[in-house]
Amino acid sequence: MPVQLLKVIKGKSEIPLPSHLQKEDLKQLQEGLDHTNKYFQGIVVLSYPLTKLGDGTDFFKVVLQDLDKWCSRSNSINVLIYGKMAEDCAKVICHGDTFVVAGFKLAKSPTAREDGRHGCHLEVSEEAGSAIYIYTAPRTTAASETASVSVAPKYVYTPLNHLKDGTIVNLYGVVKFFKPPYVSKGTDYCSVVTLVDPSNVKLTCTLFNGNLDALPKIYKVGDIVRFHRIKIREYNGQMQGITSAGFASLTFDGTVGAPVVPRTSSKVYTFMDEEQKTIEDLRVWAATNLSISGPAAKLSGVQPMLYFDLTCQLVGKAKVDGSSFLLKVWDGTKCPYPTWKVPVEARDLEGEKVLLHQLRNLTVDILVYDNHVQLAKSLKIGSFLRIYSIHTKQASAENEDFSHIEFHLHGGTCYGRGIGVLPESNPDVKELKTFLESVDLADSQGMESMSSVELDGTFNNVTDLESHLKRCQQLSVTVLTDHQDLSNTELKTILNSTAPQQYRIRAKLRTYKPQKLYQSIKLHCSKCNSLREVPDGGDFDLILQGAAVTAPNPDLHNTSWYNSVMWTTQDQKQRKIAIHFVKHDEMLQQPEDTLLMVEGGTLKEIWKLTKRFKCVIPVRSTEDHLELLDLSAPFLLQGNIKYYGCKQCSTPKPIKGLSSIAAEQRPSWEPSEIAQVLGIEQLQYVFVMRFTLVDGTGALNAYIFDYEKFFQIPASEILTNNFLQEKMQMTMNTLCPPGRKLDDLPWLECFIKSYNVRDAMKHQVYYQIFDTTVAEDVV
Repeated sequence: MPVQLLKVIKGKSEIPLPSHLQKEDLKQLQEGLDHTNKYFQGIVVLSYPLTKLGDGTDFFKVVLQDLDKWCSRSNSINVLIYGKMAEDCAKVICHGDTFVVAGFKLAKSPTAREDGRHGCHLEVSEEAGSAIYIYTAPRTTAASETASVSVAPKYVYTPLNHLKDGTIVNLYGVVKFFKPPYVSKGTDYCSVVTLVDPSNVKLTCTLFNGNLDALPKIYKVGDIVRFHRIKIREYNGQMQGITSAGFASLTFDGTVGAPVVPRTSSKVYTFMDEEQKTIEDLRVWAATNLSISGPAAKLSGVQPMLYFDLTCQLVGKAKVDGSSFLLKVWDGTKCPYPTWKVPVEARDLEGEKVLLHQLRNLTVDILVYDNHVQLAKSLKIGSFLRIYSIHTKQASAENEDFSHIEFHLHGGTCYGRGIGVLPESNPDVKELKTFLESVDLADSQGMESMSSVELDGTFNNVTDLESHLKRCQQLSVTVLTDHQDLSNTELKTILNSTAPQQYRIRAKLRTYKPQKLYQSIKLHCSKCNSLREVPDGGDFDLILQGAAVTAPNPDLHNTSWYNSVMWTTQDQKQRKIAIHFVKHDEMLQQPEDTLLMVEGGTLKEIWKLTKRFKCVIPVRSTEDHLELLDLSAPFLLQGNIKYYGCKQCSTPKPIKGLSSIAAEQRPSWEPSEIAQVLGIEQLQYVFVMRFTLVDGTGALNAYIFDYEKFFQIPASEILTNNFLQEKMQMTMNTLCPPGRKLDDLPWLECFIKSYNVRDAMKHQVYYQIFDTTVAEDVV
């Protein structure tokens, strides 16, 4: 029993203590040492009344005096007893009893300065595997067996840079890498997680348990874990963590502003108020110091030869052979490439047949191998999954003119490969469910693109494809969006006419400039009509480095409309970084709705923040207010887009103007609205290109000056989006196929307008394409 009364007969205990226990004195009771299989013995000099904690747990405190140092108050120690053990001890203990405690946890005493006792106290509970032996005269009261109790001690948490070999500790850490639980070579499940904390020390933990639910519920890099009673050992000069008896864990979402709700299968755990601040501090630290990927990829964004994580719903599954298993999943978006459909017998496919048919154009087949098969078999249809490190492979079957994409989850656990089941309470699942419910399945069934289920191809053979291309040469690859009443005008006539005029033309694109399409993106001020090159990242980085020389002003922190956090980097420069989180209704918002202002951050740190928060504004401190950086730098970053202001036309206003947007019922944080309150004349990203058009009667140069209408691609996004860059290149290859003769080029129907440009030296007529867009079947 956890509490035992022992008789002393002729100076000896009638029942000896367990042989594996070794005695420790007060000097040996130090934090960081291993106290497993040790006991402490003392005389009861004081006991307090039995009380109940806020959660109803019984609590009993006694003070033990070291037997060898009876007269010294500093050689006494507090013992805190929880649960049924507290109730049992309170019934039987008396002043002067000899008290032996084993299986205790040592923690720093918050009252040592006031009571003058030992700097640590002993925590005792059945949950910790403790045992108490009381040497006293025979008594009639026996201690009863205990039940599982909820314990609320004050735990001590060890920073990762203070870990020592052979100790059992409690710790907090941010997940830098993890492998989802998998079946080990034995019967246990295994999970591997690498943790970091502000000490910049890394700890890799290998966790085993026969119960899958007992392992930490980690869903993504950036999650925060709390481990209790993890054993530390040194291997090859590196500290490692392994599970020990009594190991327990809690996991928290690492997103700044997310609810602090622990994930655990345990019904009994402690969580103190001060721990909430620990989690919030780790979240802020991780946001700028840990490379955390953005949201998991969507099927609509996958490309060949890619490794990615996918959050999805399982709608079907089937056994393929002894080493592989099929999972049919969807995320509501459509893969832009033809996808491989794994051949299985209909009778072997589990899932609702009607739903599988409805989703036939939206599901993809993922083939999982080897050690993942057992878990895949156990998955329930309809469950929500996060599949880690899926490999997209481009392949083609015999007699196929078109290649397709295959999805594989290879065997092993390298790079975190695995499958995680997400609960419906997970924020990503809630978002996915809402999106799936909004998908129009009727529309998806009508899709006839090459990424459909059967992969029988839009064209049966190469001849059909060539015929299709020839038909395209006769059709226009552009669409007119207005002025349908205008008739076509020959280029020769236009060249001989005065400006300004508007025309409808039918011509071919002989050549275009710039050939390097990224060079076509410029910044345009609609007020002064100036054009500016888009600055590269190096210029911005230099501006940030210059601003970081001035340390943030603490007097400007934590105002009525924003909260502030500041810390010092651990490198030699010891740079100070401050982040100001703009509030709404006096509360911090979810990261995807939050605007924050950053002082002292590097370019790399700021890009990390843009992946987690809606908007980021770089600022610096003056004596009495925050202000924007030089307008050579972006005044706002949102996603992958940098927003710039016109130096000539802007009149910057105080940053406090943002509080007016924050006070709105639903702040949108639109760049144009932010620019307005900050007195910035926002520059717009535009395509600027020169098309040389011919129609057999003449040739003229017409300019494209467009934000997104012509290409149906936002100019603001193309510099940071490889997919859009490839899409634009494919569009230009369709409008002006390289290596083709003039007769083989497709026709463009366009509206162009002529206008005069005069200066002191000369007069010229220019032409600009307008109210024209690339046909949808081209883009």
